Amino acid sequence: MDNKTIATVLYETAALLEIAGEDVFRIRSYRNAAEAIEGWTQPISEIVADTKALLAIPGIGKGMVAHLQELLREGHLKIHQQLLEKYHPTMLDLFKIQGLGPKTIALIWDAFHVSDPDAVAQLAREGKLRSLPRMSEKTEQKILKSIETYRSIAGRFLIDEADRTAQRLIEHLDGLAGIEKITPAGSFRRGRETVGDLDMLITGKCAANEKQRAAVIERILAFPGIMDVLAKGENKVSFKLRNGMQVDIRILPPASFGAALLYFTGSKSHNVSLRQRALKMGFTLNEYGLSELDTEKIVASKTEEDIYEKLGLAWIPPEMRENLGEIELAAAHKIPHLIKLEDIKGEVHMHTVETDGKNTIEEMALAARERGYQYIAITDHSQNLAFANGLDEARAEAHIKRIHRCNEQIDGITILAGIEVDILADGELDLEDSVLAQMDVVIASVHSHFNQPAEKMTERIVRAVSNPHVTALGHPTGRLLLRREPFQFDMTAVLDAAAKNNVAMELNAYPDRLDLNDVHLRMAKERGLKILINTDAHHTTHFEKLKYGILQARRAWLTPSDVLNTLPREKFLKAIVRR
Repeated sequence: MDNKTIATVLYETAALLEIAGEDVFRIRSYRNAAEAIEGWTQPISEIVADTKALLAIPGIGKGMVAHLQELLREGHLKIHQQLLEKYHPTMLDLFKIQGLGPKTIALIWDAFHVSDPDAVAQLAREGKLRSLPRMSEKTEQKILKSIETYRSIAGRFLIDEADRTAQRLIEHLDGLAGIEKITPAGSFRRGRETVGDLDMLITGKCAANEKQRAAVIERILAFPGIMDVLAKGENKVSFKLRNGMQVDIRILPPASFGAALLYFTGSKSHNVSLRQRALKMGFTLNEYGLSELDTEKIVASKTEEDIYEKLGLAWIPPEMRENLGEIELAAAHKIPHLIKLEDIKGEVHMHTVETDGKNTIEEMALAARERGYQYIAITDHSQNLAFANGLDEARAEAHIKRIHRCNEQIDGITILAGIEVDILADGELDLEDSVLAQMDVVIASVHSHFNQPAEKMTERIVRAVSNPHVTALGHPTGRLLLRREPFQFDMTAVLDAAAKNNVAMELNAYPDRLDLNDVHLRMAKERGLKILINTDAHHTTHFEKLKYGILQARRAWLTPSDVLNTLPREKFLKAIVRR
């Protein structure tokens, strides 16, 4: 059981205890432990028997040690199971619905004993929720709208969850005889923001060896977390995990690997266009290979590159395969050299213990240096974010001095002083210009008043990017994938204002944001706007999330020259000089 799964169980337990009206300190102990474990770099499973090592983790007490040992020994936590039985697992779905916090959910449960979105929606339609304290007809309508949004995204999973599942599966099958490689396919391989299911391809001699194939299938079906086996054939296994994710695994001979990888990666429209091209050239293309129409002789199948070449095309990166003109580019051999993870030279949006981060300036800098970064900017929150302990003018100026001292003390990396400053409701920034002028990097972000009319929100953001001290617009649409819709504004007007004022647009790589999306990134590129790819790290481990931002950038066909923080240190510093 990995750290993320352990943390999820603890978060769910805390949420259900809150519904049960348990002691606030007990609830907090589960949440603190979950946060600590989620950010802990060493797998808890490796140290679970070592009580001292567990107690050394901040936020873990003796009682929690016993819970962790039970969870990893039994595969479940008794109190978690009891709470799920009492309230039903669907109660957890209510926490995913915007506007339904623990107190509201508890009110609904106490009054009506319902614990699923459909039942709550029915209560709202019948006008029954407004009878509860602090509830009104307007509240009911907001809840109904939020439930509709939830239904539209149910069954989707963030890309990092698909990634973790794929890696766990690869580790689970590691070392089995007859397996040469295990490769993710589908929308996950194309770098889509969310996935509906996970496609995996297993290649090797096990495809032709009955005994090895049987052993592989048996091992697949022993994968932890399987709730339901949907299909079990000679070369395919499908199952559903407890979290609802469907996993489809196919076992293939190496000779047809390329054709299968191409077919199961998709997208559907890309594959249709390839098949049409193949037919015009006298071929037929399917998951087994590219074959001559007349003789049915397979002419390419082992690698994707072979198939594309036979079709007169350059190999097309998976992230581009959406039938948006990539086939025409490949025919002209003009596929762009897309940005790669190793092109990034630094990140300039991150938080420390000064506000809501988990690490110090020094720890963030050392972790970034370890990744090979040449520079970073520390950009803690400004004062409007009170819940994040945001900085007022005095604290911000003191923080600048601390950052400069660290920059002098730590070799091998440049540490810039910055701020993530709130864009207030009227477009003013949350700190005085005299303070912002002392910053090397200013990320301006919207963190409040999301429901403003589109015209008002547009004016607000345009005013903010017109401030001469702003370096970039942070997570520009404010969306949280599968949780919160983007706020409404005129993206064209904002991009035009950013271009006029030489303000970069952030691609926030954290997987529940991935903001901007690929369409908006293309719009920015068309206007010559530079992009900053940042993880918005609140912990040193969050730097690992950058790969998801790179996938998003590749989906938008971005090259290194489109991204500001691919520049080496000296060029980057010149590029962000105040306009």
